[in-house]
Amino acid sequence: MAASRSYGGIPAEQRRGQRRVALVAAGVEIVGTQGAARLTVGGLCSQAGLNERYFYESFASSEDVLVAVFDEVMAELTAVIVAAVAAAADDARAKARAAIAAAVELLTDDPRKTRIVFVEPLAAAALNSRRAEVGRSFVGLIVAQAHEFYGSATALRIGTWADFAAAHLLGGLAETLTAWVRGDLAISREELIERSTELFVLVADHVVGTG
Repeated sequence: MAASRSYGGIPAEQRRGQRRVALVAAGVEIVGTQGAARLTVGGLCSQAGLNERYFYESFASSEDVLVAVFDEVMAELTAVIVAAVAAAADDARAKARAAIAAAVELLTDDPRKTRIVFVEPLAAAALNSRRAEVGRSFVGLIVAQAHEFYGSATALRIGTWADFAAAHLLGGLAETLTAWVRGDLAISREELIERSTELFVLVADHVVGTG
């Protein structure tokens, strides 16, 4: 019963939720700056300012935290993309640019998030498998947005071309963004967004026109 009581006017369940949020935020900081290999229960709790006993009320292992950290960033990424597309003009280029700009800006404004999404999954098995799952979901999101924009008749006509093109473009954008963050591409962020948009639109026009 004691565990369910309010403390300072805050119910126990709410306090647990706040501690979980603090642990995930601490995980973002550690994984995004030092890497997944440096994530430990002790280090995480120290970063969050919590006693280690609170770790186990939310997570069973540090791998669970890694997945939660990745999911947190991906949920934020999905939300800004969906919102940007919804607010963009009813034009293929405008919507593509809005989605790409929202993603690029979110990830490059906070380099920790780029590392969490693109770098750490290559070294952490738990993140690698989760990244593959989320990647498939993102392909589905792109295809769903395309179907809504171009209409059901076009979607039926182009068939699996939509999934193929979405996977290809998504993978290419991820690699290009990673290369840009490393400094391998001598272009501005605006050029990165514009060139990526151009490729997305060119591929979409080709698939819709010939699919």
